[in-house]
Amino acid sequence: MSEIWEMSAWELARQIQARTVSSREVVEAHLRRIAEVNPRVNAVTVVLAEEALQAADAADRALGSGTPVGPLCGVPVTVKENVDLEGSATTLGIVPLRDAVAAADAPHIAELRAAGAIPIGRTNMPEFGMRWHTDNELRGATRNPWSASHTPGGSSGGDAVAVATGMAALGLGNDGSGSLRWPAQCCGVAALKPSLGRVAQVGLPAGAGDPPRPTPFGFQLLAVHGPIARSVRDLRLAFTHMCADHGGDPWHAPVPLDGPPVPAPVRVWLATDPDGPDLDPGVADALRQAAERLSDAGYVVTEGRAPALVRAGEIYTQLLSAYGRVHEVQPPVESVASEGFIRFWAEYEPHWKQAAGQAAFDPMMERAVIARAWMAWMSQAPLVLAPICTSPAFAVGADLDADRLARWPASLRMAWTANLLGLPAVAVPTGVAEGLPQGVQIIGPRFREDLCLDAAEAIEARTPALTPITPR
Repeated sequence: MSEIWEMSAWELARQIQARTVSSREVVEAHLRRIAEVNPRVNAVTVVLAEEALQAADAADRALGSGTPVGPLCGVPVTVKENVDLEGSATTLGIVPLRDAVAAADAPHIAELRAAGAIPIGRTNMPEFGMRWHTDNELRGATRNPWSASHTPGGSSGGDAVAVATGMAALGLGNDGSGSLRWPAQCCGVAALKPSLGRVAQVGLPAGAGDPPRPTPFGFQLLAVHGPIARSVRDLRLAFTHMCADHGGDPWHAPVPLDGPPVPAPVRVWLATDPDGPDLDPGVADALRQAAERLSDAGYVVTEGRAPALVRAGEIYTQLLSAYGRVHEVQPPVESVASEGFIRFWAEYEPHWKQAAGQAAFDPMMERAVIARAWMAWMSQAPLVLAPICTSPAFAVGADLDADRLARWPASLRMAWTANLLGLPAVAVPTGVAEGLPQGVQIIGPRFREDLCLDAAEAIEARTPALTPITPR
């Protein structure tokens, strides 16, 4: 029989509601797992033991009295440190915000709590979420459970490691430049980047009487909240309870979670050419395996070249560069960041600027042109099977290497395009190569997360489970 901490979110919820295990037993099992594993990986930054046990006891009382409970009743989740969780600091991984305690939950966190989920810990991230390795001066570095000498990814690296090692059933992070999908690839878990407008971005003010906090346009357009899990079924379960509360977000779209049927067999573009660096052999093999598994499941997979990838990457970079900060109310990065982050940015900034390409007269106009090209391409096949990054998890410290940083923007071009166009994407593991997990992403039309999840489940059903894993 599986240990409690090894069970999926769906199985935990089922057993809790069947009363074969109590919510307290589930939370206690995950707290023991955190105590055992977290000192080796440093993924969970704040353990919410007292609050989680109180919530578990309340859930057990409700079940005992026959009071209806939510479908995630008793399921332990972690929350990234740039997501508001009432009573806990939203640090963004920087020292000056270590005491920035949130007065209320972010809308999707409140919704998940209402469904019965129990926050059990906060999770680590790079400073500002602006690095693809999880490290900061406030919390230190998070280690990949597959190999301590390799990155766990970023910026939702803490959640990916927490879920991969069984410290939580679900992780709640966000993705503005692959920040859910890249850690999922590095750690061998699944992740969902929803469509733009699905999950509310705008939360309540920080405190009573405070004005709403400004959100830079770049992040309104490019970044979304989403779940990390060990199974695609669990992604679907979490996602179902993240989308209803608009939270005052003007981008929010109350679209049905399931769209109209797509004629069978469903067609899939296999995008093996990211129009940049050659694919690492392990990544190329992961794509080939995923394509074969989709074909075996009845999908029709055809190799194709994604349109306008180079320009999509450039427009993405221009938008985030110009509109990624609220300069009037935020201090210079150099005044609040660690020496490590300043060193990283000094190395990366010239490559970031070069990745912007020729300045657009109107980047949103060009974005619309690219979006129409993708709509036309995806009218022939609604799903795209693509790499997340052209290489697997890099060695710790490699993101300070000038040569690697020069290639980095092009290596994530496919992931950035999904962010630019507001498209949903699901990261799903495919196996292991040279001791490191490999994964791919399924990209779909806007608001068709259901199609992406269906295809990811077909791949997962034909792939041996990689996690949970005990750190090596």
